[in-house]
Amino acid sequence: MGSVSISFEMIVFLIALALIFDFMNGFHDAANSIATIVSTGVLKPQYAVVWAAFFNFIAILVFQLKVAATVGKGTIDPMVVDHFVIMGALIGAITWNLITWYYGIPSSSSHALIGGLIGAAVAKAGTGSLVSSGVMKTVLFIFVSPFLGFLLGAGLMVGVSWVLRRTAPRRVDRWFRRLQLVSASLYSLGHGGNDAQKTIGIIWMLLIAAGMSGTKDPVPTWVIVMCYMAIAMGTLFGGWRIVKTMGQRITKLKPIGGFCAETGGAITLFIATAMGVPVSTTHTITGAIVGVGAAKQVRAVRWGVAGGIVWAWILTIPCSAFVAAVSWYLATQFFG
Repeated sequence: MGSVSISFEMIVFLIALALIFDFMNGFHDAANSIATIVSTGVLKPQYAVVWAAFFNFIAILVFQLKVAATVGKGTIDPMVVDHFVIMGALIGAITWNLITWYYGIPSSSSHALIGGLIGAAVAKAGTGSLVSSGVMKTVLFIFVSPFLGFLLGAGLMVGVSWVLRRTAPRRVDRWFRRLQLVSASLYSLGHGGNDAQKTIGIIWMLLIAAGMSGTKDPVPTWVIVMCYMAIAMGTLFGGWRIVKTMGQRITKLKPIGGFCAETGGAITLFIATAMGVPVSTTHTITGAIVGVGAAKQVRAVRWGVAGGIVWAWILTIPCSAFVAAVSWYLATQFFG
């Protein structure tokens, strides 16, 4: 990547904008981490967000930066990256997050960011600026992550229900109220590990474009720490508008179902992060919740609600890409 002339003030502004996106990612996606544990009554909301935020940050000690590498180098051609591309990408992602948060739609912050990168890069240099392998991998997992979450959630629900079929329901409920603390922590760990790295990739991309870091240099430690702190703080403040949709409107959950959904979602996130794929935690947990509901009874799932969520998934990348392209154009006109 050739370095471009970017003022120090612009670099500081874009880093701040990236951290705002990271905070909003945690804020927007807090519902993914806490909806099941709140809706089953295991933890009150104010305690659930602290629990989730802690494990969001602790993920810094667990995962390698493979997702950050995919976002920073494997989605768009590094040669087209400049401050206008990054500005457009972030504005596109933040705008879509605000719209979906306002209407209580559990869309994907991850795909909003990927859509923003695609839109800004295409606006600047055409479709040839896209790294097809990285884009296709991300698009593929739009379908793979909820499907895998569905299979794991449903499979765990069937397996656990069969093993405990002769156990008194009250005892099962008591056991899984405790086990849900473990499954929620694992899911929050996966959420922090996958999502914080997307912002790390953006800031890394900016530093390389500005010539402040080399393509083969490691990511600066301060970038990693600040990104994990930002997403944890966002989770701490919580996106309450989405909790009800995720926790009760798709299907009614009990502690055993919450445990299976969170565990299935966590396994999916761990696999994706190990592969370096920037997946949607929203897609993942939604698929797992639907799987748990369908395992109990197909009619237990409110398919109309689930269908509305799927439409938000489909629209996320093109809508954020469009806003990013317009933002890139306006930025070049006003700041160019």
